[in-house]
Order: sequence, then structure tokens, then C-alpha cells
Amino acid sequence: MDPIWLKHYPEGVPATIDPGKYTSIRQLFDEACAKFGDAPAFTNMGTTLTYAELDSLSGAFAGWLQKRAGLAQGDRVALMMPNVLQYPVALFGALRAGMVVVNTNPLYTARELEHQLCDSGATAIVILENFAHVLQQVLPRTQVKTVLVTGVGDLLRKPRGWLVNFVLRHIRRKVPAWRIAGVQDFRSALASGAGVALQDIVAAAEDIAFLQYTGGTTGVAKGAILTHRNMIANVLQADSWIRPSLPPQAETIVITALPLYHIFSLTANCLLFVVVGAHNILITNPRDFPGFVAELKKFRFYFISGVNTLFNALLHNPDFAGVDFSALRVSLGGGMAVQAAVAARWKKVTGCVLTQAWGLTETSPAACINPVGLDFNGSIGLPIPSTFISIRNDDGSELDMGEHGEICVRGPQVTPGYWNRPDETAKVFFGDWLRTGDIGHIDSSGFVYIDDRKKDMILVSGFNVYPNEIEGVVAEHPGVLEVAAVAQPDEASGEAVAIFVVKKDPNLTATALIEHCRQSLTGYKIPKYVYFRDELPKTNVGKILRRALREELDVASGAATKGAQAGT
Repeated sequence: MDPIWLKHYPEGVPATIDPGKYTSIRQLFDEACAKFGDAPAFTNMGTTLTYAELDSLSGAFAGWLQKRAGLAQGDRVALMMPNVLQYPVALFGALRAGMVVVNTNPLYTARELEHQLCDSGATAIVILENFAHVLQQVLPRTQVKTVLVTGVGDLLRKPRGWLVNFVLRHIRRKVPAWRIAGVQDFRSALASGAGVALQDIVAAAEDIAFLQYTGGTTGVAKGAILTHRNMIANVLQADSWIRPSLPPQAETIVITALPLYHIFSLTANCLLFVVVGAHNILITNPRDFPGFVAELKKFRFYFISGVNTLFNALLHNPDFAGVDFSALRVSLGGGMAVQAAVAARWKKVTGCVLTQAWGLTETSPAACINPVGLDFNGSIGLPIPSTFISIRNDDGSELDMGEHGEICVRGPQVTPGYWNRPDETAKVFFGDWLRTGDIGHIDSSGFVYIDDRKKDMILVSGFNVYPNEIEGVVAEHPGVLEVAAVAQPDEASGEAVAIFVVKKDPNLTATALIEHCRQSLTGYKIPKYVYFRDELPKTNVGKILRRALREELDVASGAATKGAQAGT
């Protein structure tokens, strides 16, 4: 398809970027530190690291990896931490040392952690002490030889750092007992590496920068290979898109609530805004919404990213309206569909459009973004510079404009494949087109729309029903806080629409919801089953796990547990 979307690009956004501008992330990082020096880079719990301090600390860690730990270029270093200052220090240190970063979810079970460490071949890990007991269970069955442990407060200014660690260890008891022989302290490693001359690593653009694991919610997690070129391309693509909206001659403050080990936050918050020279505010526990909102009140921030559930939860916090939104220019929603009702309320409260973007781990992750400031239109936006989108059928043939099929992506940010999984790599490519598993279409202006995930589609009597549409309608009911729509086995229609709802109004009934849906949905789309829950299962970044709900229904075989069937 011709790039019709270029006609609707925001002013100042180029059609293409040069992914060869930098040969490695280290080069990009070194340039930023030299340029921004004493400007604030990352703040967490009241402690700020400047770019110069980040340069020094990450250099010390890189030196320790090379000269003290004896790791070689290309060795895998796993990072298992939430948003604390140690994360960017370890991230950039590992990359500067020529290592491959394996981002690891701190909430992993022992089974999940063992799989990722073994599959990636990680030989070193930096882990928050809160999760060391999980590592202890699997360590003997992995290739990991170097273990560095850190506490939440280790890089905070004194006495706050000491106090935070004491409270977490002894008052709140958030650090389960663990014992690992030969473990080393992260702070000691930094001290040992300080002043060590770094080996000059010449990383090629096609060298692996990250093994970013994905697909764990649908089977065994796969390591998406993300090269330096992939990541640099996506940073430059996002930079070109957002640069025209940056405030002139003012500090750019960024709120980072999504975990940096997740690809969305890694690129959109960390790498992108290092290039910009922004001040990143790290939120360690975004699920503590009173604490989160209290932190937001301390800053006049320009940018915040999140998933729909995070924005929705903030809107339902009674103190959120008291935040200063006067500097907010970009609210970026991704990871899951942004619901129109949430977008409308967000704009009303903050005065800022909730801009929807879309991508995958395999696209580093951004592929489409709406123009900044454009009113919410339900689309996932326009293909970003140097990116092509094609709608294709199951045979790989391209469909015409407006036709619905699988969204496929081509561009310099697209992964070359999965680590040690040529079978899985073959499944997700039509030639050099990445098959995303999302069903959608492109309109005459080049805006891309997602109907839903292919695997989440509900088939009612032969008709396709997309959960996003159902959820969007249900979410408009004032008595609904959260909703998920899934397929439930049904004797009459094969599958029927079931919705799981968290109430905002305790008096909300299934009958009222069904009647609400009748006003906007055709008959076969109307939910047949309504289940009320106190909460919905979510991933670590807050995406609702439809799979877990479908499995529950499959086991129950249609039993209306804690729910009510429509019409009864």
C-alpha cells in the first residue's frame, strides 16, 4: 500500500529517519551525557541523579563488569528490578560494557525465572533483594555465575536510603529470607569499578542489545532479538514524532510509572527521553495510587505514559484532580486499547488529549502513533517515519484500503526474530513483513484501526465479535470501573460474549448493563453473561488478562459463578 499516511503527518515530522545515525546505544548515551551534564536525569524517592552522575555510575558498573567480574562482550546480563535508580545505572553500564541486557520481570515465579535465565544464557544478574529468594530456588539450574543484590534505598541519599531499606526489611517485612553463596553487593561493585578504564567496545549496529521476552501469557516466553539498530531506529522515530511538541527552553519532566524492564517504558520513557535530555521521575510502586498521586503533585510534568487501566485508576483517585497539569502536553496510552470513555474523562480532568499509540515487543515497540494533540479518534494512529503498514489475509495477500485483516509491519525497528526459535520466527513473518496478530484496517487518511487481537476474537454463530468494541461500550456506563469481554462456550451459538465487570456503583446490576449495551450493539454482540468481580487479573504493566478469564470459563463450562446470565 502506498504511504498515504504521510499526507497527514504533523508539521515538522519527517517521512524517514536515519537508523545509521548511531552505531550503538552506547554512542547515543555518551552523546547525551556530554550534552546535558549537570541537568537532572532520573529522580526516585527524592534523590536525583544528573546526567554526569549517571555517566559516572554506569561507567563504574561497566568497568566492574569488564575488569572485576570478567564478563566478555556479548555476555547476557539479567536485570530484575522495578523502577529504582539502580535500573538505569545497570542498564547503561551493561550496554556500555558491550553486554546484552535481559530484562526480567521481578514478579516472575521460580518456573518463569528459570526458563528465561536458561533460555537467554544469562551469566550475570542484578536483582532487588526483595526477589532474591526466588532466584535462590533456581540458580543451581542456570548458567548464572555472578549475582549482584541491591536494596530499594541503596542509591538514595542518606539518611533516606538507610531508612527505606530498614522499613522494607524489618517493619513491612517485604524482603523474604534468602541465602545465595558468593553474592555481591551492587554498591560495592560500583565502588570497585570506579576509575577503571573501560575497554573500548566497538558494537556493530546488528549486534544484539536486548533479549526482550514476550508471549508468556500465551505459552512459553520467547526472547525477541532487539539489535542496537532496532532500538536506535525506534528512539529516532519517536524523537522525530514528539520533538515538535517539546517545550522551548524549559525542563522536560517525564513521569515513568510503567516498569522500565517493559519494552514500552524502556523505549518511550527511558531511551527516548535520555536523547532529549529530559528529567525522568521514576515511580517504584504505581499501584500505590495515593502515593503515586502525591508524587505527581510535586512536579509540573510534560509527559506521562501508561495503559488504559492506569489512566482509569488515576481518574478515580479523589486527589488526582488537584495535580498541576499546566505543563502536560503528551499523555501516551499503549499496551492495550484506550477506551473512549477513559480518554474523554482524561481530557476533561487534565486538559490534555490521551494520545493512543501502538506497537509490539517485536517492533521495539512503536509502530503507529497519533499526532500529538489530535482529539481521540479511536485509531492507533499513523505509521511512524520509515514504517510501513500492510493489511493482509491469512495467505499473506495484501487487502484493499478499508478491508479488515491482519496488521503487518515493516521497518528498521522490526526484530530479526526470536532467540533460538527459528520455528516461531517463521510463523510471524510474511517475507520481511511482521505478522502482529492484530486484526484491523486502514482508512483513506492512513489512520490504522485495531479491531482486536486475533486470538481474542469471539465467534458468535459465525459472526466476528471484537472484545475491544464490547468493552468500550460497557465502560461508558457510569457504574462501571473496569471491564473485560471474552468468549464463553455456548451450546446455541458456539461462543457467546461474556463480560467481567468491576463495579463503581455497588447497585449496578447485570440487567442494567445488558440494557445499556442494547442501545449501542447489535443483537449477537450483546453480552449474554455478566460476571461481577472485585478485581480483574492483570499483567505486570496493568493489561487485563483476558486469557485467565477465558480459562476460568472453560473450566466452569458456562457456570455463572458470581454472576448472572442476561435475562434471568
